Amino acid sequence: MADVPQFVDNETLAPPVPRPVRSTPRSTPRVTPAEPVDTRRRWFATLDGYLMLVTGILLAVGLMMVYSTTFDLSYQIYGDQTVIFMRHLRNMGVALLFLVLLAFINYRIWRRLAVLMLLGTIGALVAVLLFGDNTLLDARRALVNGSFQPGELAELTTVIYMAAWLGSRRTQIRSVAYGLIPFAVLVGIVAGLVLMQPDISTAATIVVVAGVMFFLAGADLVQLGVTGVMAAIIAVIYLTSSGPQYAQGRVSSYISGAADITQADYHIQQAIKAFNNGGWTGVGLGQGKQKYENLPVPHTDSIFAVIGEELGIVGAAAVVALYTALVVRGLYIARRAVDSFGMLLAAGITLWIAIKALLNIAVMTALVPPTGASLPFISFGGSSLVVVMAGVGLMLSVARVRRLQTVPRRPNTDRSQASAARRSERTRAAARQNSETARL
Repeated sequence: MADVPQFVDNETLAPPVPRPVRSTPRSTPRVTPAEPVDTRRRWFATLDGYLMLVTGILLAVGLMMVYSTTFDLSYQIYGDQTVIFMRHLRNMGVALLFLVLLAFINYRIWRRLAVLMLLGTIGALVAVLLFGDNTLLDARRALVNGSFQPGELAELTTVIYMAAWLGSRRTQIRSVAYGLIPFAVLVGIVAGLVLMQPDISTAATIVVVAGVMFFLAGADLVQLGVTGVMAAIIAVIYLTSSGPQYAQGRVSSYISGAADITQADYHIQQAIKAFNNGGWTGVGLGQGKQKYENLPVPHTDSIFAVIGEELGIVGAAAVVALYTALVVRGLYIARRAVDSFGMLLAAGITLWIAIKALLNIAVMTALVPPTGASLPFISFGGSSLVVVMAGVGLMLSVARVRRLQTVPRRPNTDRSQASAARRSERTRAAARQNSETARL
C-alpha cells in the first residue's frame, strides 16, 4: 500500500506563543544592603587609642602635680599662684601641636631628613657651648634665655638618625668597619658634646638608647658586649676623676649612703623623707610639706618624690604602671610596623621615654646617684615636654601608617549604585517587552 502523504496545517508550524512573564509577589520587602562603613571617615580612627589614653592620663597627672608644687613658689615670685602653672599649660599646648602635626605626617619622610636633622642638632650643641646661658653649677645647657635645651632635642634626633641608619645597614651592622666603628663615632660625637655642657644624665640616656637600638637592629653580641664594657670603664673614670667636681661628690655620697642613708646626698635624704611622710595613701593632693623648703626643685627633678608624699606609695605605683603600659603599647606598635625604620623608630622612642622615667624614679628612690633627669610628661619644662610629645607623635604616625595599610578601601559607592540601577532598568525593560509581545 502506497504511502499516504501527510498534510500538515501551516498554523501548526508557527512558533509557540511565549508565556507572559508575571512578577511573583515577594513574601518580604526588598532590603537595600547597608553601605559599607569606612573607618577612615573619622580622622582619629586611624590613631592608636591606647597610646593616646595613657599619654593623656600622664599629662593630667602632670597638670595636677605641677600646680601642687608651684602655687606657693609662683606666689612668692610673681604674687600669683598660677603663673608657673599657666606656663606649663602653654608648653603643653605647643607640645600637643607637635604631637598632632607629627602624627599625621608619614614618618618615613624623616628617614630622608635624618642626616640634616643630626647636623642641625650638632650645630645647636656647639652653639650652646659657645653662646649658651649659664645655669646651675656653671653648666651651659640652654639657648634663648633658657627656653630651648639642645640636649633634649639631641635625644630624639639620635633616635631618629639611628633608626634610619641602622635600618639601612642590614647585614653590615655586624661588620666592625661598616657597623660598630661608625656607630661608636656618631654616638660619641653627640654624647661628647652633651658631656661638655656638662649634662651627664642626657649623655648617658643617649648612649644607652643608641646601644639598645643597635642590639635590636641585629648587632653582633660579642662586639656589643665589648663596647659596653669599654663604655662602662670610660664612664667610671669620667665620674671619679676627670668629670666635674659635683659629679664626683654625688658618686662618693651615693656610695656612702648605700651603707648609711644618713650619709647620702641631701637631695636623696629629703626625697626619702617625702616617701616616709606619704606612707601608703599619701597626705593628700597639695598637702605635702617637703616641697616648700626642703626638697630641691620639686616641680622638675623631684616631682616623683612629691607624688610619693601626697599620693602615697599607691599613687606612685599607679604612675609606674602608666609608664609600663606606655612601654608595652609602644613595643606593640614597633612589632607591627610596616618596615624596619618604623620598627626601630617606635622601639627607640619607647625605650628612650622608659629610660628617662626609670632614671628619675631610680634617683628619687636612692637606687642611682643623683642626676638632673626630669620625669616625662609630668615634670615642668618646655623643652622636655615638647620633645617627648613629638616622640609620641612619631609613634602614632607609625601606628597610623600600619592601620591605613590594613583597612580595606571602601568601594566607589556612587559608581556601584549607578551600575546596579542601570542593570535593574534593563531588567524591567525586558520584562515589559515580553509582556507586550505576549499580549500581541
